[in-house]
Amino acid sequence: MDFILVEELRKEREYGLDLRLLAGKGGLKKKISDLRIHKLGLALAGFTDHVQPHRIHILGNTELSYLKALPPKKRQEIIKKICSLKVSCLVVTATQSIPKSLIRESEKASIPLFKTRLMSRFFIERATKFLEQKLSATTSVHGVFVDVFGVGVLILGRSGIGKSECALDLITRGHRLVADDMVHIRKIPPSAIFGTGFDLVKYHMEIRGLGIIDIRSLFGMEAIRQRKKVDLVVELVEWQADYDRLGLEEQRYTTCGVELPMVRIPVTPGRNLATIIEVAAKNHLLKGMGYHAVMELDRRLTEKIASEGSRNKPNGDEIK
Repeated sequence: MDFILVEELRKEREYGLDLRLLAGKGGLKKKISDLRIHKLGLALAGFTDHVQPHRIHILGNTELSYLKALPPKKRQEIIKKICSLKVSCLVVTATQSIPKSLIRESEKASIPLFKTRLMSRFFIERATKFLEQKLSATTSVHGVFVDVFGVGVLILGRSGIGKSECALDLITRGHRLVADDMVHIRKIPPSAIFGTGFDLVKYHMEIRGLGIIDIRSLFGMEAIRQRKKVDLVVELVEWQADYDRLGLEEQRYTTCGVELPMVRIPVTPGRNLATIIEVAAKNHLLKGMGYHAVMELDRRLTEKIASEGSRNKPNGDEIK
């Protein structure tokens, strides 16, 4: 999503922002499109070049103490200048009293003015998480998402190739379902990709021949999880003759501008896909620890060939 409306701050409950609207109700339809939260420190001293209109701007104890120390006329001038910048909203943090002129000018300029009991650093931390969740890039993919040995495995492939059946096999082995059929993908800055299911069909699977089944009811809470980071993409593909049999080719899958490691697994009768995906997940963990099996084998072969070559190389004393 590119932006949210200021009124979503007012409705927020999950992150505990604890916001109360004091003035500027007419500006609740203004947009917030920047993740960064700005403290109006230098702006109160007259330097307003970096005051961006589509951010949340906060006034903490330091800023309010500075305003209160100013002569009334100077304080009024600064408040008028701040409210003339047409910012999305203002948030006063902690427990200090708010100058009446700030409430009056915010109302006049239709700038939502909120009050929170949180200290500035706690509010910034919570509000940043809220904005990351709301403003991050999202998409949906047709596939199955499972947690295998702690690795978030997104299984892709054409309809009917066996994604859900493979996931069901993994669940019976003790792994966990995140989503089936449609997976909601969200980017969490800077480069983490998380997947969840859609609320209406969450934890349900379609198995051809059985129909719709409820994984949570059949296998219990330990067989599901609400969301998971996507670590590895597995694409099930039709069997063909030409495949990279060594694993030297590093394949990538791009979503929301982030590249993820991917493996393609050919599907043919008799192959145990669940076992192969378990091994793929374990292999991914090993690579994360710095061990790459095919690279290690290639290194050993190179050293062996070099050793054999130097041993068989003729020296200067041999008769030609």
